[in-house]
Amino acid sequence: MAALAVLLTALSFGYGFERDELYFRTLRPAWGYVDTPPLTPLLARLAGHVSGSPWAMRVPATVFAVGSVLVVVLITRELGGGRGAQALCAWSYAFAATPLLMGHVLLTSSLDLVVWPLVCLFVIRALMREEPRWWPAVGAVIGVSTYNKLLVSLLIVALALGMLITGPRRALATRWLAIGAGVALIIAVPNLIYQATHSWPQLTMSRALSKHNAGSVRILMWPYLFLLLGPPLVPVWVAGLVTLRRRQVWRAVRFLPTAFVVLLLETFAGGGQLYYPVGLLVVVFAAGCVPTAEFLARSTAWRRTAWVAFCVNGAVSSVIALPLIPLSVLHDTPVPSINQLAKDQVGWPDYVAQTAAVYATIPASEAAHSVIITSNYGEAGAILNFGGAYGLPRPYSGHVELYFDRRPPQDTTTAVIVGGQLDHVSTYFAECTVVAHLHNRYGVDNEERGQPVAICRKPVADWATLWPAFQHYD
Repeated sequence: MAALAVLLTALSFGYGFERDELYFRTLRPAWGYVDTPPLTPLLARLAGHVSGSPWAMRVPATVFAVGSVLVVVLITRELGGGRGAQALCAWSYAFAATPLLMGHVLLTSSLDLVVWPLVCLFVIRALMREEPRWWPAVGAVIGVSTYNKLLVSLLIVALALGMLITGPRRALATRWLAIGAGVALIIAVPNLIYQATHSWPQLTMSRALSKHNAGSVRILMWPYLFLLLGPPLVPVWVAGLVTLRRRQVWRAVRFLPTAFVVLLLETFAGGGQLYYPVGLLVVVFAAGCVPTAEFLARSTAWRRTAWVAFCVNGAVSSVIALPLIPLSVLHDTPVPSINQLAKDQVGWPDYVAQTAAVYATIPASEAAHSVIITSNYGEAGAILNFGGAYGLPRPYSGHVELYFDRRPPQDTTTAVIVGGQLDHVSTYFAECTVVAHLHNRYGVDNEERGQPVAICRKPVADWATLWPAFQHYD
């Protein structure tokens, strides 16, 4: 845990803000937003009061990643793993791909690193120890988790169906489970009220994600399973899946492999994001560390080979997930193609400077009635964060929550349109002229690189009519 904390802290300055981090900085405090509950944006805002640099925002992500190491190792310990199994779990998990990725950048999924394994740890304790008093603890974690994501519902369904299909079914009928469900509901009530009174925006966002991602997710999620923790760790979690079904002393939690299959099917059906299965994958990995450690204890040669493989996995995962490669040569490596988060941290100051250069060409006579409209929340967050140095106004955007934040004034006659939405909205102006295309000095090919920056004049209708055409969730 200490080693992971030192590594993540030392590299927390990184390449720069990631697009989601920039977005969180734009959001005003609220009970919820169309695409996310309030917890992660609130943490980002609090971090911003400490420092305007990326390192401050990444402190919570580091804490979640470090905390997840403890939780995952406790699962190994709960299943009877001794010192060797716990050491194997700690070192190989801490420096695996997903914990490093989500621990380096503050994402809504960063907290899930802790929440999903913690729910499973308490469920395992309730069943393995035959201590149903742990069910209220399960409910408390789930209730708090709803303020970060409603995605925890996938875990609840997976665990419930796993127990219903495989057993122990009697655990589903205990009053302690009902008490745990009540605890979860009570804690989650304010968030659920917000969702209900705002037409369940999380469902709207989920449908948009599915529509945009499902085609690729349903194909890529299967090979991606082998990359979530790294290929050398695949035999460990496979051993966990097998042993959970076969080892008699683990009979109380034999439903976990079934729950994992259910989660895979949920991910396939929903088509949301590739990483959704990782929350249960780390649980079966923690279980797999027990038989793996037992096997390695019987062979010095295999033990040395395994530790070399785990060290290589940690080194490769660190290079892919963390800003270890200099920006000047990043575009010459495969890292941007593998790690979306890496390339989403590059180029924002350059893009803002180029937008400012276009905005500066607007005649003074038009400036009072001019606005900047971005195509996505990363561009909006970058302008809000870096645009003050150029005197840029607060931007507008139709992307997710920013659409509801504000719309251009009715007297707006000129708009600087940034990004790929130009093709869709240019017909709503009498004239649009592309003045520049975004580029970053490092040549990293991300979503913004090559996108147009245009000046559009004379909107064809009033902004109350036009603004809905700018709204999008993808």
